[in-house]
Amino acid sequence: MKFTKMQGCGNDYVYINGFREKIPVEGKAELARKLSDRHFGIGSDGVIFINPSEEADFEMEMYNADGTRSEMCGNGIRCVAKYVYDRGLTDSEHISVVSAGQVRYLSMVIERQHPWDRGTVRRVRVNMGSPVLEPQLIPVNMPGTDGRVVNEPVEAGGVHYRMTCVSMGNPHAVIFMDGVRSMELERIGPCFENHECFPNRVNAEFVEVLDRQHVYMRVWERGTGETLACGTGCCAVAVACVLNGVTEPELTVSLPGGELQIEWDREQNLVYMTGPAEFVFEGECYV
Repeated sequence: MKFTKMQGCGNDYVYINGFREKIPVEGKAELARKLSDRHFGIGSDGVIFINPSEEADFEMEMYNADGTRSEMCGNGIRCVAKYVYDRGLTDSEHISVVSAGQVRYLSMVIERQHPWDRGTVRRVRVNMGSPVLEPQLIPVNMPGTDGRVVNEPVEAGGVHYRMTCVSMGNPHAVIFMDGVRSMELERIGPCFENHECFPNRVNAEFVEVLDRQHVYMRVWERGTGETLACGTGCCAVAVACVLNGVTEPELTVSLPGGELQIEWDREQNLVYMTGPAEFVFEGECYV
């Protein structure tokens, strides 16, 4: 089976061309676990199959490193755009991608050496859709005073925090705090991921506000652990920042793996994410 390793801000996945490679659905979870293992496999935050689709131009079928399905990945979907354009599966610089029933629209920034060159994708802007704030839809079993979970108290691992919950197609808990760079994320992250108030588990973002247009974030992703970046997490953070009045709707989110530009268009109620996508290597494995 041929594969391609790609990364966006250090959030790395193994990509499999579902047009060419036919893997039985019942074997994909175990395959994802094997390929994602950083000691005995290729090593990644998960596996993404790029498939044909009747709902959109392409389907992104995503599995976490532990083999569980995930609904959406902002860094992963940007890499899908680069793959399909650079590998000639599309000639369009504007495509749609469906993942777990959610359609996202992507625009590619093409780098060309000459005007007649087809060029290659360097950055991708994604319409990530509208943030979901209703607790039952995130889902989170903690209705706030105004029907949203914004700056609500929560206890995790014996420590009291305040969190804001947002879904960007997958659930996120955003916690504002100081000392994010030095925090014990390996201890604190699982306390949020597996907290009883999240029936489907949760991705937890820990955020330090630097100024009105810049924050620093670390993330603990359900089914994977700490990753160097999380695109949907950055989108959720931007929404949480505005809801808590700590930043403007356009901001830069710095992560251990790089930076993403996020904009929450309040008038349209749409979140846009712009960032890089890169090939790492290609190969063939026997499964």
